[in-house]
Amino acid sequence: MGHLLVVEDVSKTYSSRRRLWGKAESVQALRSVSLSVKEGECLGIVGESGSGKSTLAKLILGLEKPDAGQIRFGDMDVHMASLLQIHAMRRHLQGVFQNSHDALNPRMRAGKIVTEPLRNYGRYKAAELCRRQEELLCSVGLSPEDGGKYPHQFSGGQQQRLNLARALALSPKLIVLDEVVSSQDPAIQVRLLELLDSLKTQYGLSYIFITHDIQAAAFLSDRLIVMDRGCIVEHTDHPRELNGLSHPASRQLLDALLPDPTMAARRRG
Repeated sequence: MGHLLVVEDVSKTYSSRRRLWGKAESVQALRSVSLSVKEGECLGIVGESGSGKSTLAKLILGLEKPDAGQIRFGDMDVHMASLLQIHAMRRHLQGVFQNSHDALNPRMRAGKIVTEPLRNYGRYKAAELCRRQEELLCSVGLSPEDGGKYPHQFSGGQQQRLNLARALALSPKLIVLDEVVSSQDPAIQVRLLELLDSLKTQYGLSYIFITHDIQAAAFLSDRLIVMDRGCIVEHTDHPRELNGLSHPASRQLLDALLPDPTMAARRRG
């Protein structure tokens, strides 16, 4: 099984604007981070707010550039590629983010939202788009009739399902999931995690699952890394055995967990 994504010694620093009579301040968001993702696996990345995990997501998706290091998706250097290569890469590398509502155009019906990537990447007959629209909606647990609704007519969990359907439209190889269940209540979180797990198997997907919820990451992930202050401080190939984690950042995440017997039972299973 080959590596789909390789991140090597990536660093990123943000500088603030210099204030009058003051000095510009800088924050090192990432410090020599290295990781890889194999085809068909889910890599969980967990950490508190400010640990650098969302910055890493932006760099992987090509939304920002690193100050140092390299990110390779397949045979391509993400940040050295031409615009044409980046456009082609987008077919295979997608992202879904936390704020499900803001990611959806309020003036577009759900059917057009989920098929928008298809219209951007090719010419399809109306019948083909209609068929694919129904397939995508059904794949995330929505109905074909939902294609005629606007985003505000869906619940938060359903809006995130729309974002997932749109990400699936081009049959990607890797989806970066950045805090995609964090704003949902526990019952909806579990259903979304089960959906993600099912889609991964059904479509042979790879995931990078980024979250501050170590229990959610353990449920979905094949491998797990813990970040703190821009560094990877711990990793495990056995995410269902969280008690083996020992770094203070890992223990802090574990101590922050609220009792959730439903999630814990699914993780043990």
